Amino acid sequence: MGRQYMSINSFNDLTEMQISLLSEIGNIGAGNATTALSRMLAQPVNMSTPEVGIVNYNEAYEKLGDPETIMVGLVLLLSGDMSGMMMFLLPGDVARDLINMMAGTDLKHPSEIDEMGFSAVSEMANIMSGSFVTAISNMTGLFINISPPAFAMDMLGGLLSLPMAQYAEAGDLFMYIKNEIEIAGKKTPADILLLPDMPSLDKLMTTLGL
Repeated sequence: MGRQYMSINSFNDLTEMQISLLSEIGNIGAGNATTALSRMLAQPVNMSTPEVGIVNYNEAYEKLGDPETIMVGLVLLLSGDMSGMMMFLLPGDVARDLINMMAGTDLKHPSEIDEMGFSAVSEMANIMSGSFVTAISNMTGLFINISPPAFAMDMLGGLLSLPMAQYAEAGDLFMYIKNEIEIAGKKTPADILLLPDMPSLDKLMTTLGL
């Protein structure tokens, strides 16, 4: 008799083996993102091995910084065989520096980010999030769409309230993918929060045989 599968109703139900496999997917996605970012920026990009874990609301602050830190968040919705959302997060000053590099601007403060700046960081968010989603699709055969990013700039506490309000069924937990990118000798954080709805997380693990 085969092992009886226990359905997943929250991130708390994930086993160490399941979290380990999610980490491996994160590693594959990071490798793909490094190549794509290097091509987009026309210069070498290095990325550290991402740290993947399940964190609660308070632990997210420990990973990302002070709740009052101004952050740029780009929200992408998942559809197709998986539903949910991803949020790509950059500290405001990091987003400003990257936009200056990519767009040739001279922004002094994150509040000066305009449509051109939004377009630049949106492309980066598409690459980072898309590489992770592609890694999931390649391992599972699931068809997953991601929406164009919606741009938000707020204090970290305000941004983190968005996924919690929309996907409260997961409890107060996020899947957290911590990335560090090195561009032109400067290391910058570029983090992703993933919050699929619970039927999608259950489908993912079933498809992976876990």
